[in-house]
Amino acid sequence: MYSWLWRHIPFQQWQLKALVSGVLALGVAALLWYQVFPAVEPILPFDDVQVETNDPGADITVESPGPSPAPSPAKTGATSPAPQVILPS
Repeated sequence: MYSWLWRHIPFQQWQLKALVSGVLALGVAALLWYQVFPAVEPILPFDDVQVETNDPGADITVESPGPSPAPSPAKTGATSPAPQVILPS
C-alpha cells in the first residue's frame, strides 16, 4: 500500500513526496481523532467500569485523612534549612 501511494504521488523529488506523505498521514490522523473516534466512543466500554465483590464488609468506607497543611516559610525571609539525610552505618 505504501509503495503504491509513493508511486502515485505526482512529484518526482523525494523531498516533496515525503512532505505530501506526511501531510496525508496527518490528515488521516486528524480524521480519526476528530471524526471517527468521537463517533465510536459511545459504543466502547471504557466508561463502563463495574466492580463486584462477595465480601460482606465491602460496604464499609474508610475516609482517608486530608492533606496536611504545608509549612509556612519563616516571616523573616530566611530560607528553610536543607533536609538532613541520615545514612545507616
